[in-house]
Amino acid sequence: MADLLLITPFVLYLLALLGFGFVANRHLNSLDDFLLGGRSIGSGVTALTLQATSMSGFMFMGGPALAFKQGVWALWYAAGDFGGGLVNLGILGRGLRQITEVLGSLTPIEWLEDRYPHPSVRIVGAIIAIVFLSAYVFAQFIAAGKAIEAISGLPFLYGLLVGAGIIVLYTFLGGYLAVAWTDAFQAIVMAVGINLILISGLLSVGGVSPLFERIAAKDPTYLSIWGKGLEHAGEFGVVAGAVLIYAIGYMGLPHAVVRHLSMKDADTTKKATIWNVFYNTFFVYQPYLLGLLAIVLLPNLSDPEMAIPTLAFRLLPTVVAAIVLAALMAAVMSTADSLLIMAGSILSRDVVQRFSRRKFADRQMLLWSRALVLVIGIVGIIVAAVQPPGIFELVIFAFGGLGTAFLVPNVAGVYWDRANWPGALAAMIGGAGTNIVWTAWNLEEITAVHPFFAGLVISFLSLIVVTLLTEPPDKEVIAEIQLARDAIGAPTGTAQKSSPSLAPEATALARHVEQMPNSASVTSRGRHSTAD
Repeated sequence: MADLLLITPFVLYLLALLGFGFVANRHLNSLDDFLLGGRSIGSGVTALTLQATSMSGFMFMGGPALAFKQGVWALWYAAGDFGGGLVNLGILGRGLRQITEVLGSLTPIEWLEDRYPHPSVRIVGAIIAIVFLSAYVFAQFIAAGKAIEAISGLPFLYGLLVGAGIIVLYTFLGGYLAVAWTDAFQAIVMAVGINLILISGLLSVGGVSPLFERIAAKDPTYLSIWGKGLEHAGEFGVVAGAVLIYAIGYMGLPHAVVRHLSMKDADTTKKATIWNVFYNTFFVYQPYLLGLLAIVLLPNLSDPEMAIPTLAFRLLPTVVAAIVLAALMAAVMSTADSLLIMAGSILSRDVVQRFSRRKFADRQMLLWSRALVLVIGIVGIIVAAVQPPGIFELVIFAFGGLGTAFLVPNVAGVYWDRANWPGALAAMIGGAGTNIVWTAWNLEEITAVHPFFAGLVISFLSLIVVTLLTEPPDKEVIAEIQLARDAIGAPTGTAQKSSPSLAPEATALARHVEQMPNSASVTSRGRHSTAD
């Protein structure tokens, strides 16, 4: 009976997610609808989908596991994460939304080539994105398998097939619209679930003060900002990386950046930031605090990534535990679906359509996008079945790689008119390459510098140095961006009304420049035609 009470709400939850996919499928009429939800997403859904897709199964498994192992040290990551969405929306939100509509960009990689017009930018960007997005998908699928294993008692492989299969199916059916609305729904489930178990856990130990007293009795270094055993004592480069990876790293994640492209208009950013802060207050620190609770309540826990499911079973009634574990799956699914749609978008739009000699209609590209979502999902299930490294390690590696590759080119593309394609290319390769080398050779131990921080510095310096040593960017690109920025500064409502009209003006300007002498570089840009 207890098993039935636990499994039934969970199964109903999964079926509800499939329902989102079927409903959203009825509203898909174009490639723009599949990739960006028709650029119609409002402020509340934008904020919730941004946070849900960014936080992933890491928040229910990787984050608590880190706190269980390292104590208060883990809160450095939480501190950065609390402000990460706000920084992302505040710095990139309005500008990127407006500029990408003027340029006609449908994916974050397409935006980079539109801003830095050279095919190599799109080729390298697509390769980097696919590699790290794939690693991110593997982590989410592993988390899904573990969650269903904990709930149903099924072997990990069966749990993986069920969880990942549902994610792939509703993403395949509903595209970005299904992803955005399921993310918003799942964000609420995540916050409710995590707070239910936190309140129950704190009551069981007598409150926050008794919790920290009992942790100190076990090992006082658990409460040190340098980690258990003072492992990171004086390593300010590691601390900086732990804070910055989530504080600013979202600006480099393609699946987070695409939330800017899909907003209803640039002004949507304002209300989305308010929603963001409100939501983070009730979610960001809670998983790490549960990891600290597990130190006291589950001292013999063999798999730290199972801290929250184990606490749920121990502390909560069966039906309530089912809600909490549904929240865990929500965290996994809300990121995995975004990763899938993003990877499929990049492969279809930025590889197949961009470099094929054939002209594809929107309907054909819609089929390509769906097919590639399916293929990536199947490959992800196969790889996750052999269980590569832990969820924490995979997420930090993938997050760091994407952030160090794309953060600097994204921000410079909006704010620094002098930035050019050689500089952007150097920033992407330098940032991602540094993150890979730092992780593979474990240079953090030798240098006391976090891989993300090292990659960010190299990416920033590469863009500045290479840009200043090479030719300025094409003038018509900057003219289009300046037009978009002028619209952003206009009175409320003006930007929304003027955005559609700016695109034809910008296109006309580009065509005029193409007809001028010495404009060969312009024609190589691959600016989108109406058919695109």
